[in-house]
Amino acid sequence: MAIIEPKRADISSPQKNKRYSRSLRFWHWANTLIICGSLLTVLVNSTLLDRSQATFLKAELQQSGTAITDQQARGFTHSMEDQVWGIHIYFGYALAALLLFRIVSEIFSTKKSKLFVKLKSAYTDYFIIKKERELAMHELVVKSLYLFFYLLLLIMVTTGLLLAFEDSTGISTDVNHSVKEIHGFCMYLILGFITVHVVGVFLAERKDSKGIISDMVNGGEDNEQSLCIF
Repeated sequence: MAIIEPKRADISSPQKNKRYSRSLRFWHWANTLIICGSLLTVLVNSTLLDRSQATFLKAELQQSGTAITDQQARGFTHSMEDQVWGIHIYFGYALAALLLFRIVSEIFSTKKSKLFVKLKSAYTDYFIIKKERELAMHELVVKSLYLFFYLLLLIMVTTGLLLAFEDSTGISTDVNHSVKEIHGFCMYLILGFITVHVVGVFLAERKDSKGIISDMVNGGEDNEQSLCIF
């Protein structure tokens, strides 16, 4: 499990801690809130507003003296489900905006702060220079996971926008169904990444990287402005 634990140490200067810019901290926590909100809408629709709840709704209303038909019960749950999906779409727009913000901030960051530069540096340190190999391997694995996460976000946003504008895109029903399945599958992969990330942070806080959460809040020990990926 140690390989997934975030490290406070900077690979280029192991004696110093990493520093996080305001833009990165904003993206990190805003992204967290948006993803949690989006997942909450999925949870509500898959449980409380599932089509099978129409029978439960009808029974509860009959007990209170209100009689409705099966069709009316299904229509009510379907209407509420659509309302929640509408909120889900707005969360999707926010996620797309945040992803664009992250891409722009990466483009305008300093060369040594770019993700691919950090990946290349970690690869070079581990396989070629063989310097700080344990830290370099950890950096290589973690940065690769974050790259995978960004790719998932890109797929999630792209498929989500296609679904949101399905009436305008002219995509066939079969293709639209495949897009929906990809969107849903990516959601599970993102849930897996979040689980791994949270577990890694929890373990890191209990070991040699205590304070890593506060660093993502206040920017790091010396709070210098530097764009870096987590």
